[in-house]
Amino acid sequence: MNRLASRHALLTGAGGGIGLAVAEGYLAEGASCTVADLAPQAPPALAAVMARHPAQLQYVQADVTSVESVRALLAAAQLRFGPIDILFNNAAVFDMAPLLESDLDMYQRLFDVNVKGMFLVMQQVLQSMRDAGRTGAIVNLASQAGRRGEALVAHYCASKAAVISYTQSAALAMAPYGIRVNGIAPGVVDTPMWNHVDSLFARYEGLQPGEKKKAVGLAVPLGRMGTPADLVGAAIFLASDDSAYITAQTLNVDGGSVMS
Repeated sequence: MNRLASRHALLTGAGGGIGLAVAEGYLAEGASCTVADLAPQAPPALAAVMARHPAQLQYVQADVTSVESVRALLAAAQLRFGPIDILFNNAAVFDMAPLLESDLDMYQRLFDVNVKGMFLVMQQVLQSMRDAGRTGAIVNLASQAGRRGEALVAHYCASKAAVISYTQSAALAMAPYGIRVNGIAPGVVDTPMWNHVDSLFARYEGLQPGEKKKAVGLAVPLGRMGTPADLVGAAIFLASDDSAYITAQTLNVDGGSVMS
């Protein structure tokens, strides 16, 4: 439908999974995309997409926890495709442990990427939009974990609650400039990261490998885990003019697991 034609989207944490699926959705809607992740070279799945869209897609290695790296990312993005119109702010990490065993190293790692990194990228992109006198759309990736606490997942839940809160505050701050800031809170999504999540639950809950993953899928009202493709429609909607009167919202895309 070309809803994002002539727009430049920056996507973090997009070497695979949700980020890559959304990048493909944005490309299909006519956007040019700068995709960032930690790997020195584009991962194979992303490289295959780049081969199909050489004029619309570039990869930039970036560490979202570093101000210098984020500024270099924006410079590379703007050099290739011009001002940024859309940010899909997706980079994140996961870990878990019983509350009394959850150390400060885990806390620091989760908050460095999920909160500090999210904020740094958002702030730098918002600054570039405002300085250029351009409107735009920010889409921050939260989680259903940010809507509630979980005994084994305290730091991750808190980090994603912070994403929701920053989304609301940034939206109010940028509304006078016509820049919209929204979020998406996915539920359980079947990505490679869930194999790691499943192994952690198996360790702490005494489960067999795969048991937790199966159980959480069956617990979703729609009866299954989500897939990265399930997030694409919401990401396009919030980036496009279809949501021109929507800001400060975090949309649950979780098969009905959370009602708010």
